[in-house]
Amino acid sequence: MNELQNVVFTPAHLDCRARAHEIARRYLLPQAARHDRDHSYNEDAMRAAAEAGLLGTWIPKEYGGSGIGILGLSLIVEEFSKADPAFGVAFAVNALGSIPLLMGGTDEQKQRYLPRVATGELACAFALSEKFAGSDAGGLAVRAEKVDGGYRIHGEKKWTTNGSRASLIMCFAVTDPTSKSRRISAFVVEKGDPGFSIRKEENKMGIRMVPVCETAYDNVFVPDDRLIGGKPGMGFKHSMMTLDWARPGVAAQAVGTAAGALELATTYATRRKQFGQAIASFQMIQAMLADMAMQTEAARWLVYMCAAQADAGVSVNKTAAMAKCFAADTAMKVATDAVQVFGGYGFMEDYPIAKFFRDAKILQIYEGTNQVQRMVIARNLVKEAAEHDYLAEFIPFETQETFVDQPLESVNL
Repeated sequence: MNELQNVVFTPAHLDCRARAHEIARRYLLPQAARHDRDHSYNEDAMRAAAEAGLLGTWIPKEYGGSGIGILGLSLIVEEFSKADPAFGVAFAVNALGSIPLLMGGTDEQKQRYLPRVATGELACAFALSEKFAGSDAGGLAVRAEKVDGGYRIHGEKKWTTNGSRASLIMCFAVTDPTSKSRRISAFVVEKGDPGFSIRKEENKMGIRMVPVCETAYDNVFVPDDRLIGGKPGMGFKHSMMTLDWARPGVAAQAVGTAAGALELATTYATRRKQFGQAIASFQMIQAMLADMAMQTEAARWLVYMCAAQADAGVSVNKTAAMAKCFAADTAMKVATDAVQVFGGYGFMEDYPIAKFFRDAKILQIYEGTNQVQRMVIARNLVKEAAEHDYLAEFIPFETQETFVDQPLESVNL
């Protein structure tokens, strides 16, 4: 069972949140609609985040970061996402793309790349998904063949967030197709590597500011010193550990999206008049706003607890799935209800709430669909049930065989 952690906000946490709030006020709120409309990247905001030292939040001090961890990352992403959910994605993907190095890289690899990620010199992407391997991360088809001095990668990846901007792409590829447990390895692909290209930039429903790309690998040569961890077969482990650590950041995007939608809806409701009074005085509207606030606050503290666990070194496999799933569902529901509060105006792109509605949907899909998150949660619960022997005497089992006696793979979740 995962241990509960006290959520303690240090002065460093509060300072980074304040800096993120100022950047959001100056560079995100005034520019979000334009970048969404033009599908253009908010370079001003990212430059400001780098200058404020926020890009090194999750990176330890020995590798050039500020070392305030996943909780600090979550606070920053929440602030950014309240103003522009797409920029929350753009910021957090640098953590997703660099965490494989933190979790599994050699010291030399960490020293080579992480200080430049912390300053904003290098941007990152995480290339795991493929056309026929989304939630099924073990079903990859991209191959990396061993050659003298390194590997040659060939194939294509789908939905590589930040792909066209990234200097470093953490690419997961099959190195041993005969193995079940050591089939996949992880590599650092650099943007200028011959054979690497951006095949397509997706035309998305939401989060239009950040590019999501199809990346192609035409016999890309990667030297041995860019095999993450220095030995093959560790890629699946690295990807799963990365996603566990990164999911609090995705959940923080969802909390920020919900909080931003709630603020817009509340502000609108206090100013929009019908029947001679502000619609915020109507009990039906009040009930909607109250539910939106409760759900957002519950999601927020689940995310904070999960982030604190990650920083404490506690396994977050279950709580990260809970935080991501609950917060993403909350973001979608709150954004939907916020559109309803706006009424007909909410359906119009002239008002910012339509963007929040479009941006919220992807949160239930990427970095593990919410259906998969529920499977992860349930599987953890089944494993933990074996620890509940003290309850067995109170349950009158009719047979000797119990649910927890069954092999986990036989349990239909």
